[in-house]
Amino acid sequence: GSILTFHNICYHVKMKTGFLCCQKTANKEVLRHVNGIMRPGLNAILGPTGSGKSSLLDILAARKDPHGLSGEIFINGAPQPANFKCTSGYVVQDDVVMGTLTVRENLKFSAALRLPKSVKEQEKNERVNQIIKELGLSKVADSKVGTQFTRGVSGGERKRTNIGMELITDPAILFLDEPTTGLDASTANAVLLLMKRMAKQGKTIIFSIHQPRYSIFRLFDNLTLLAAGRVLYHGPAQHAIEYFQSIGYECEPYNNPADFFLDIINGDSTAVAMSETNETNTAESTEECTEYDKTLAEKLAEKYSNSAYYQETKAVLENISLGNKKKTKAVFRQITYANSFLHQLKWVSKRTFKNLVGNPQASVAQLCVTAFLGLVVGAIFFGLKEDSTGLQNRVGAMFFLTTNQCFSSVSAIELFIVEKKTFIHEYISGYYRTSAYFISKLMADLIPMRTIPSIIFTCIIYFMLGKYGLKPTVEAFFTMMFTLMMVSYTATSMALAIAAGQSVVAVANLLMTITFVFMIIFSGLMVNLTSIMSWLSWLKYFSIPRYGMTTGNHTTTSRGLPRYFKPTKFINVCVFICRWCTGDEYLKNQGIDVSSWGLWQNHLALACMTVIFLIIAYLKLHFMKKFS
Repeated sequence: GSILTFHNICYHVKMKTGFLCCQKTANKEVLRHVNGIMRPGLNAILGPTGSGKSSLLDILAARKDPHGLSGEIFINGAPQPANFKCTSGYVVQDDVVMGTLTVRENLKFSAALRLPKSVKEQEKNERVNQIIKELGLSKVADSKVGTQFTRGVSGGERKRTNIGMELITDPAILFLDEPTTGLDASTANAVLLLMKRMAKQGKTIIFSIHQPRYSIFRLFDNLTLLAAGRVLYHGPAQHAIEYFQSIGYECEPYNNPADFFLDIINGDSTAVAMSETNETNTAESTEECTEYDKTLAEKLAEKYSNSAYYQETKAVLENISLGNKKKTKAVFRQITYANSFLHQLKWVSKRTFKNLVGNPQASVAQLCVTAFLGLVVGAIFFGLKEDSTGLQNRVGAMFFLTTNQCFSSVSAIELFIVEKKTFIHEYISGYYRTSAYFISKLMADLIPMRTIPSIIFTCIIYFMLGKYGLKPTVEAFFTMMFTLMMVSYTATSMALAIAAGQSVVAVANLLMTITFVFMIIFSGLMVNLTSIMSWLSWLKYFSIPRYGMTTGNHTTTSRGLPRYFKPTKFINVCVFICRWCTGDEYLKNQGIDVSSWGLWQNHLALACMTVIFLIIAYLKLHFMKKFS
């Protein structure tokens, strides 16, 4: 198995305090001079909340932002390779398996993307079956994992599926972040027994854990105790009680060793009260509890640095460091992929479409709402007449159609936010490139959720507005359908550009709504765009509904209106010049170009906006902070 050694690890983070105007940055020390050796077997990192367990685990797994990090990490005496995070396994604390897929489908996805093309399909399937058998998942192999809405496998089976996703590549070193979180005592025990079996096969398993029971503690081979970022003990787990006895802390019979250690660190154990180290007056020390904890942790860390365990570890580490005298500069963390872009695109798209089919609430609801709205609008504007009300109704219908397309695209906000954790984990582990994920998401959203509703909408409304309402030509029908699609695509791509990289749906929703409200003002219905002052009128070029309205008015008004009619005055809504005018004159009055270029320039503008927004969304996703 592999031996992982770490030498003099220090980690600082910059903390921002205060409000925007008077923000102060303070340097917080997370880890200080941490040394250790992780050999094949179960290596546990134990400590109270905020002791730096998860930080140390992330640093060892090369998943921490390298800013503020110093120290050396060696694998089998050689510097940690640049793509270490792609070759090791890392099981995150929160489940990142796809709930709408079965256990077998999730494992197949991992095998398809993480095993190289040289491994045949049959071998990949055999590997999946072998892991299912090893993890004891045979009974639930073809059951869906389950989402927050649908019931699936149990918590323990879910955790084992997460572990299976990482075991596909048969990594020599496996990291787990609090693998017992959210599990009951017996399930947690079963997960640790499984890890012990893997450790016996020569794997180096490193994990953080919080207050394990004795039957779990008994399985540990090596124990690292942390408090306030300092090492209080690092050595064989079964010698830990003996070591604390030697520095004056007695573990009572029947007390769980893990609880005993945490009590010593927190300074609230009977062992502490009995021990001679607690000479300071408790009344004074309770005043500054945190300071007292700091000093207690430092005292214990000092005692450890004088112990034989520390000297032994230090000697081994210095030996390794001498072998690597050539100072290796911290390598730029790179991600290597086992497969080509097209192979990744195929598998990620396959999973995204399966996810859509397995979770049909949103897509079905969107189609039903679209059909219902189409019928309602069709009924309201039914059979447009050749009179003065015809103009108002036509413009109203066009306004509603375009704004509805804009607001229905708000649902695209969730596209990247909901799966953010899954994406970050899979991207760092080298499953796929950002571009493959981005394109597959687009295909799965734009085709079913944006194109189909636009087609349904056009089909219902076009024929309900009457033979005088809209031009009864095939060209006009498809122009209108294409326009609604383009408006929907542009609004969706804007939603993606705003939402990419965000963590909270509510913030993205707010930004979207404000933007659309401004766009609607400049759409051409609320205010006559020719009358706006020149220093403000440029804003109309950023209005998505305006392009849809202009094209819609082309399709419906020009020559669709009678040759002559007299529009009435609409108080506080629109005031038209009270004289006989044609449809073409109305368009000119609105500042709309009547030529065919006047029609197609709107589609071109929408296409350009779509491309720009999609590029912004992709760049935000690509440069999003992916390391903790």
